[in-house]
Amino acid sequence: DVQLVESGGASVQAGGSLRLSCVLSGNARSRNCVGWFRQAPGKEREGVATLDSGVGRTYYRDSVKGRFTISRDNAKNTVYLQMDSLKPEDTAMYYCAAEGSGAYCALGSIRNPPLGYWGQGTQVTVS
Repeated sequence: DVQLVESGGASVQAGGSLRLSCVLSGNARSRNCVGWFRQAPGKEREGVATLDSGVGRTYYRDSVKGRFTISRDNAKNTVYLQMDSLKPEDTAMYYCAAEGSGAYCALGSIRNPPLGYWGQGTQVTVS
């Protein structure tokens, strides 16, 4: 069963903005650590931003600090990634993930299944 569904990816010009959404369902809804990750062609997956609502901590990779904002709306079971001042190097497939609270969350990491829940991804292209 699919427990995370991303949306909002698109092709935009440099300097533009996008807001990605990730709807959580099933067991993923109760996980305190949520995050966004990305993978560009030929590169390894990297953590973009995480939010641990269990301890109130966020993580942003240096290259997106001041431009991206992660948030969570528990009433809508949705996690967002607001992306502003987009750059061509932000081009990648973006994935949403969720797991229980832990030290790794503050370091921008969420484990693979079965410990973590992952979505199928949404493509962001910046030109």
